[in-house]
Amino acid sequence: MQFIAATIVALGAVSAGTVLAWTSPVVNQLRGNDSFNMTDDQESWVGSLLAIGAFFGAIPAGILADMIGRKYINMALALPFLISWGFIIFATNIGMIYAGRIFAGIATGAVCVVAPMFISEIGETSIRGALGSFFQLFLTMGILLVYAAGSVVDWRTLSGICAIAPAMLAVGMIFLPESPVHLVKKERRNDAVQAIKWLWGKQCNSRAAIQVIQNDVDAAAGKASMRDLWTIPANRAGLIICLCLMLFQQISGINAVIFYTQPIFQSAGSSLDASLCTIIVGVVQVFMTFGSTLLIDKAGRRILLMQSSIVMGACLTMLGIYFHLKDGGTDVTAIGWLPLVSLVLFIVSFSLGFGPIPWMMMGELFGPDVKGMASSIAVMLNWTLVFIVTKSFGMMNVTFGSDVTFWIFAVCMAIATTFTALKVPETKGKSGAEIQMILAGKQN
Repeated sequence: MQFIAATIVALGAVSAGTVLAWTSPVVNQLRGNDSFNMTDDQESWVGSLLAIGAFFGAIPAGILADMIGRKYINMALALPFLISWGFIIFATNIGMIYAGRIFAGIATGAVCVVAPMFISEIGETSIRGALGSFFQLFLTMGILLVYAAGSVVDWRTLSGICAIAPAMLAVGMIFLPESPVHLVKKERRNDAVQAIKWLWGKQCNSRAAIQVIQNDVDAAAGKASMRDLWTIPANRAGLIICLCLMLFQQISGINAVIFYTQPIFQSAGSSLDASLCTIIVGVVQVFMTFGSTLLIDKAGRRILLMQSSIVMGACLTMLGIYFHLKDGGTDVTAIGWLPLVSLVLFIVSFSLGFGPIPWMMMGELFGPDVKGMASSIAVMLNWTLVFIVTKSFGMMNVTFGSDVTFWIFAVCMAIATTFTALKVPETKGKSGAEIQMILAGKQN
């Protein structure tokens, strides 16, 4: 039942994925639509308003999750998703598209906080990593859904298809119990026992499980403040690690590589059209992120993060060399395969490491008292970086060239490897209390 519960909660991630990918097949249709005649500036705002909305959606999400519960905040987030698609489906001018993207951003930012939080609190320690990977896995499924459907239907029909996931989320959440951690925090132990039995099975040792949760809650007793995130060593260490993982995820160059998908396929001599190229990339992301769910509780978090940053750094270096030679006038026909191989390896490594693991560890690194607050801060940083990287990528290409842009991202990955090796603890198979002891420097 834990996997069923995580799947239902992860429908919020599917909803977020459809929102993220929606512009890819839609922008050209809106440019050719007489009702919109979208300009370059308007296109930029259609993308940017999502990140702005997500920033503000993340701010209250963690606090509300602590106040009214993980279950009900996840259920409630279906509403802004559905409102956003309503604005877009019935849009008659660009202002309605803008409004839809703002609502979509608010919902997406909030779901990035509360869905990983909920999923991290419903799983047994032995499968917590696999469940934690569900968020990124279902996010990539949402992206693939838009790539595939967007290649065969018009943008209004596509928007209607995208509205199915949040509707399913609202219905599915009705049948799930509240997070046992939240119930224990609210001193509803009997309800927490029932929730554990529903999730883990009637034969589980629910009393022992609740006692472990109670110990974690007691260790973090009291109402936490923003100041506690910085003054308590374990909280500070967890926050720094979480923020840095979010930083490296966004400056990994993933958006740059996705942006170059079509020219990279063409450089390899492919005659595939743009929509098929993006579908292929989406399929690779889904399958490799699924692979991470199988590996993460066996290999561990650190080794997957390190392989991810090392391989991505190497791929970015190769892409930089390729575009340096090509832009310099060198005949690169003989190595036309290089960018395609680099692209595929990059996406595979990202999907196994820096794609899912920062979201999963966001749910592991904090005690129950500060998890909501810390998660909101991490998601706010993530979406701020999405906005900055998206807005600055074009400028970097013009100012520095494609080669130097890829090399800058490669240097960032070298730094990420060093940081992971020195600062990121291994949380595989460890309870919340053990993780807090490691972060506080009291346990190796």
